[in-house]
Amino acid sequence: MEVNINEVLLRNVTLLSRQETKEESIMPAGSAPLPSVDEVRRIVSLVKSIIFTDYFYKRQPEQQIRSYYIGVNLEELFNLLCRQIARGLQFCEDCAEEEVAPTATQLALRFIDCLPEVKRMLYTDVEAMFQNDPAATNYGEVIYCYPVVDTMTHYRIAHVLHKMQVPVIPRIITEQAHSKTGIDIHPGATIGEYFAIDHGTGVVIGETCIIGNHVTLYQGVTLGAKSFKYDADGNMLNIPRHPIIEDYVTIYSNASILGRITIGHHSVIGGNIWVTNDIPPYSRIQQSKAVDLSFQGGLGI
Repeated sequence: MEVNINEVLLRNVTLLSRQETKEESIMPAGSAPLPSVDEVRRIVSLVKSIIFTDYFYKRQPEQQIRSYYIGVNLEELFNLLCRQIARGLQFCEDCAEEEVAPTATQLALRFIDCLPEVKRMLYTDVEAMFQNDPAATNYGEVIYCYPVVDTMTHYRIAHVLHKMQVPVIPRIITEQAHSKTGIDIHPGATIGEYFAIDHGTGVVIGETCIIGNHVTLYQGVTLGAKSFKYDADGNMLNIPRHPIIEDYVTIYSNASILGRITIGHHSVIGGNIWVTNDIPPYSRIQQSKAVDLSFQGGLGI
């Protein structure tokens, strides 16, 4: 039987064009454009070009010329921030429509004021990664090649916006890094200076996690929640549920630190460890010795 292509296409255009009740319920009010993933990606790119100017933009030995290019990028960044923050604020139920544009402008200016501190923190992360990895031959290799630098750039941008209570945009930013590097950091997590993640693939850091200074994680580490609490109506409560990692802690690959527990400063957590209780400072947590069992006649297969 011959299929009428136009009939099939038009029928499904009609069906897909209907706005179902569920679709209406999850859309913000109004008809203004929603956030642009591409423009959010450009925001991160501009921040990288401003913070690591000589690496991700034109290297300029003359301070005046350098200032000019940073100024051009900063102006574009500000305009994009105003637009994307305004689009994100559509998801804020308490924001009146007439307040969105001026609020977005003020938040964008606050973000710009935070950039010098973001830059300082990111350079401590670069320093930590260089000092923690003997395979790193120079700082340029760390900045260009190490996924932690890209991830932490996304995270530190998103964390500033998250603290400003900008909806949606911070999650877009950190999930872009997650998709690219395999490192999943919620923008609500609090991470101190000189933070290093070696290799990085599979690292998960939850929303209410607090990480001190000079902390090093290896691939596959999970700083997650052990369980969730609910209110009387059965709604999940967003309360602190992730670990507190104090200063100078090292956590090796595939360790899982779960729940609102504290890992004391200067502790070392070995690989493949499951930790759900507080650990005092200066602790060394390791696996038990492996048991060597020999099997005969196919037993154990």
